[in-house]
Amino acid sequence: MARYLMSVFGPTEPAEFGPYDSKEEVLQSFADTGAFNDKLQREGYFVFANGLEPATTATTVDGRGDKPVITDGPYLEAKEHLGGFWVIEAPDLDVALALAAQGSKACGNTVEVRPFHTEESFDAMLNGD
Repeated sequence: MARYLMSVFGPTEPAEFGPYDSKEEVLQSFADTGAFNDKLQREGYFVFANGLEPATTATTVDGRGDKPVITDGPYLEAKEHLGGFWVIEAPDLDVALALAAQGSKACGNTVEVRPFHTEESFDAMLNGD
């Protein structure tokens, strides 16, 4: 089975209830997301999942030079940032996309799906395929 990252995106600017309009919506999203996580585990897709603190808590590290450059805040300025994620294993992209649609509905945010590198995809990149 292939491994996929399902990234959850939400607004950059922290609000009282994050991307939700009320405390009740937050609690419902947590319940729905918990039920989705349970489904992923039951059906054998679940590898790992977690939510992230707001992008404003990020620290960016650039260690490419002689001395690391450490900067408070996210690297990119954007209207949305990564807010959480799932790592799943699925037989193919179609299954991963169907699960992402269910996850998006559960958490109330958009979800991006990206496959992890495989030995084959890495070899193809090195060979210019």
